Amino acid sequence: MIVNEELRLFLEEIKEEIEKQMPSHIERLSTPSTLKEAMVYSLKAGGKRVRPALLLATLKSFGKPVQLGYEMACAIEMIHTYSLVHDDLPAMDNDDIRRGKPTNHKVYGEAMAILAGDALLTYSFELVSMIAHNDITPEQKVSLISELAKASGPEGMVGGQVADIEGENQSLTLDHLVYIHTHKTGDLLTAAITCGAILANATPQEINDLRSFAFELGLMFQIKDDILDVEGDSIKIGKLTGSDDENNKSTYPNLLGLDGAKAKLHEHKDKAKDFLAKVNIDQTLLLALTDYIVERDH
Repeated sequence: MIVNEELRLFLEEIKEEIEKQMPSHIERLSTPSTLKEAMVYSLKAGGKRVRPALLLATLKSFGKPVQLGYEMACAIEMIHTYSLVHDDLPAMDNDDIRRGKPTNHKVYGEAMAILAGDALLTYSFELVSMIAHNDITPEQKVSLISELAKASGPEGMVGGQVADIEGENQSLTLDHLVYIHTHKTGDLLTAAITCGAILANATPQEINDLRSFAFELGLMFQIKDDILDVEGDSIKIGKLTGSDDENNKSTYPNLLGLDGAKAKLHEHKDKAKDFLAKVNIDQTLLLALTDYIVERDH
């Protein structure tokens, strides 16, 4: 996988900072130590940190300092991590390995894993409410919280997860699959970009164009995940491949064939770049991240 030097340095910088800040936010909480350990365990499990990268790249594209978005980026990654903790539970995907390590419930038990996920979700909103930069207005905070709540709630990620569960062992249409991918994966990716734009004081039209760009990006991300489940390296991915077939899930490769899925991936990439071209910003990092999502191997 080819990653240009500017993107590589950017990803390394923000990954290091986010992975330092997230545990520090948790450690300062006055709560049972086991709960903090379980929360931090999954936050430290690694990952690509794509959502923080998209948020901070959006800020940088508008010429704003990335430091303005660190709390927001941590909050979004906490919500993403909560969703993985709950997805891995026996009642959901029943996975024992996540990112090459035992899943949260295998280490701390089901009850603590549920509570750790609950805590990560709710604390993320508290973290956004505490953003204290002079450049952030109360109105912006309300917009940020609204974006985050809708993206992660019943009309967003949770709704997509429900549709995914109900779609198991069924032959889904492409429209149904798009609905699942849009909400289960895409909405939180979209929130990362729109929240970055809100923090950057973007205009309503700029936010709308970036939302359209992010919609295509979210579909790309999940299509690529579907492809990697077929032909990816389980060591690089950090979990066993082929689980979609074992769980009788409808995927892009299942519906369109592997070549068809790859063609659809590039179709959405072209659409994403068309929407991004409408926004008068430095597009370098966001274009590089778009290519990275398509070319990644894990």
